[in-house]
Amino acid sequence: MSILARLRAPGGCPWDREQTLDSIKPYTLEEVYEVFDAIERRDMADLREELGDYLLQAVFYARIAEEAGHFSIADSLDSINEKLIRRHPHVFGDSTARTADDVKLRWDEIKKSEKPATTAGLLDGVPRSQPALAEAQAIAHKAAKVGFDWPDAAPVLEKLREEIGELERAATPAERAEELGDLLFAAVNLARKLNIDAEQALRAANAKFRARFDYIERRLGKPLDQATLEEMDHLWNQAKQISRSAS
Repeated sequence: MSILARLRAPGGCPWDREQTLDSIKPYTLEEVYEVFDAIERRDMADLREELGDYLLQAVFYARIAEEAGHFSIADSLDSINEKLIRRHPHVFGDSTARTADDVKLRWDEIKKSEKPATTAGLLDGVPRSQPALAEAQAIAHKAAKVGFDWPDAAPVLEKLREEIGELERAATPAERAEELGDLLFAAVNLARKLNIDAEQALRAANAKFRARFDYIERRLGKPLDQATLEEMDHLWNQAKQISRSAS
């Protein structure tokens, strides 16, 4: 905090002094994904560094807020400490919770009791500014909690097939974009019903694609733009077989 205060002070760093709550939001998202990447690679040295970068985002926001007279990082830390104690009465109080599901249920009950009565819609608390995949998961989860949900995964699979058919029949670019969005939202719901985190599943698919495409580049023996689709597809299938054999 003292280093950042110096950077933001008169005579400090021109770039740091120019930053606002809104201007550093893109960096926050970037740092979150870099933390995820280090975790997935199990690179502890990199994770140590990335967590520092991630924590800097909280310090930066708090410094800007403190300069405007709103709150300090100490206030933020006090808030989370109080919340952790308040929402774990089975540890810091005399309540009981024998399973993780019991803990989650109690957490949600306490969280609901903490919020003042409001006439806002159920989905108003889901931030619109977060990545679309995360927003879709949050929206579907909230709707399911009040009973707006399929009984199991089977009808969601049927919904997925229905959306594929509607996409195939779409006649205009606007219709295709709309139907593709519906298809993606149905896929998010299927992931939820299967107890799969859609974000992590997609990240795993991305990593798999990266590995197989890297195999194509390494084995091709010439620039990618000089290769035919048949050559690249052949190497892709080789990479696929290798990964299956390894698993």
